[in-house]
Amino acid sequence: MPASGVFLMLFLAFAQAAHAGFFSFLGNLFSGGQSNASSYNSQNLPLLKAPSAADPKAATGGAVMNIVEDSSILPVVGPMGSLADFETYKLDQITTYTVRDGDTLSKIADMFGVSVATIYWANDLKRGDLIKTGDTLVIFPLDGFQVTVKKGDTIKALAVKYKGDVQEIIDHNPDLPADGSLEEGMTLFIPNAELAPVPGRPAQVRGTGGPELIGYFMRPIAGGRKTQGLHGFNAVDMAASCSTPVYASAKGTVIVARSQGWNGGYGKYVAIAHPNGTQTVYAHLSQIFVSVGQYVPQGFMIGTVGSTGNSSGCHVHFEIRGAAQIY
Repeated sequence: MPASGVFLMLFLAFAQAAHAGFFSFLGNLFSGGQSNASSYNSQNLPLLKAPSAADPKAATGGAVMNIVEDSSILPVVGPMGSLADFETYKLDQITTYTVRDGDTLSKIADMFGVSVATIYWANDLKRGDLIKTGDTLVIFPLDGFQVTVKKGDTIKALAVKYKGDVQEIIDHNPDLPADGSLEEGMTLFIPNAELAPVPGRPAQVRGTGGPELIGYFMRPIAGGRKTQGLHGFNAVDMAASCSTPVYASAKGTVIVARSQGWNGGYGKYVAIAHPNGTQTVYAHLSQIFVSVGQYVPQGFMIGTVGSTGNSSGCHVHFEIRGAAQIY
C-alpha cells in the first residue's frame, strides 16, 4: 500500500477516536452530573463552608443570589459540594431551599449555618411541625446572640447596649409577654447584636461593604414619611396610608412573595434579587401582586402598604441587602 494510503487510514482512525472522545465528554458533562444529583440530600452532602480562595472582604457586601432548581437558592458550596453556585456565602442574604428526600430541619440548619429556631421563625412553623419533600423553606440570616436577662434590664436598654433594634428583638422572641416586660434569668435573643469592639481595632459597620448605589434604587412609595431610621440590614420604615402602592425599587426577579414570614413579624412581604447582586425586601404589605420567579422592572407595583405582621400602623419596612448605606 502506498505511504499516502497508510497515512490517510491512520488520520481517519485518529479523527474517529477523537470525535468519540469529545462527544463522550459532552455526554458525561450533561448526563453524569444529573444522575449523581438525585443521590444527595442534607444527610450526605458536604456541609457548606467558605471557599479557601475566596476574598474575605466579599462577604461584607452580601446578597449574591443563584437560583437553582427553579426556586431554590443555595449558598457557597452547591448541592454537589462544588463552588459553581457563587463565590462566597453572604451573611446578609435571603435564601430559599427546596426540601429533598431525607432532609431534616436540623440537617438543613447545619447546612446553612443557622439554628433550627431560625428556620421555625422564618417559615412560621410550630414546634413539632414536619417538613416534606418539595417544601420550599425561606432561610433568613441570623446574626446575634443570646443574653441572660439581669435585674433591671429592659428591651430598650439591651438594644442600646448591643446596638440592636427594639422591634427586631420583639420579632425574634415570640414568647415575650405582650407588654414586653423581662424577667430576671430569662434568655433573650438579640438579632444583629454587636459586642463592644476590641481595643485598638475599628468597629465594623454592617452592610456597608457593597457597591455605592446612589441613583440605582428608587423610593418604594410615593410620599410618606420615614418613621424609623437606618436599622438592621440597611432598613428603614416608611409610613403611608394603608393601600398606598408599593413599587419595585429596582428591576429584578422576585425570590420571595409570602403571606407571612419571620415568625409572622414581616407579615406579607416580597423580596427581589437585582442584577447587581443586591436584594430589596418590602414587609408589612396589605396585598401582594407578584409571584416567585416573576421579573419586575423598576417602578413596577408589587403590592400595597399595610400593617400585617408585627406592625404598629400602616407602613412599609424596606431593606436593601448587600449595598453600602445609601439613606
